[in-house]
Amino acid sequence: MPGTRPSFPVPSEPSLRRLGVGGGSGGSGGGDRPLRAQLVVAVCVGLVVIAIPLYFLRRPSGNTLTNASASASAALSPSSLPVFSIDAGTQEERVRLGPVQRVKCSASPTAKGQEGALCDKLPFFEEALAKAIKDNVDCAPKTSKEGSINFAMTLDFDKHRIKVFPGQSGEWRGPQAKRTTQCVSRSLPPAKWETIQHQYRYYLLAILATYPVPPPSEGPPTFE
Repeated sequence: MPGTRPSFPVPSEPSLRRLGVGGGSGGSGGGDRPLRAQLVVAVCVGLVVIAIPLYFLRRPSGNTLTNASASASAALSPSSLPVFSIDAGTQEERVRLGPVQRVKCSASPTAKGQEGALCDKLPFFEEALAKAIKDNVDCAPKTSKEGSINFAMTLDFDKHRIKVFPGQSGEWRGPQAKRTTQCVSRSLPPAKWETIQHQYRYYLLAILATYPVPPPSEGPPTFE
């Protein structure tokens, strides 16, 4: 009938809002959930972006690992370990050589000549004699006290002849000293007489060799 009202009351707008039946765009609950999810994803992505460069910056490089491995190998190498050896002494410690004495230089063995600084140097023969003495320390007399031999050497350029013998200045002048000088003479290198410069035809040189007390045959081991 006209003007007839429905028998059921129509719910008001506040009541609908309390029941959650209102419009989707006007409600706040439905829009907050997607926003929070986006924020969580953004934070996670940011943490990953920051963590990856930090990891590569702090990660030990291949060179560091290689250097560490090389250092460990060097620490265990044989060269870094103590060497067990018996110190037998050097050749220089077993004989001491004095300076070369230029005793005479002249035209012949019997002619009167010059001496000392007035005689010219003969490096080949002087160095060869010193080396032969040092290389033949074992030829020296075996005694329990210090001694010396004056190694005298004559050079005759006319006859291309070398002679080594014990001089009067040494403490040892007997048969043992003579055997020592012969041993040294045999180890002298051959001379090329024509290529050696000289002012005189005859020379007499000498080197005084002092032999300290020989070390004991056996001694305590030493570490190098």
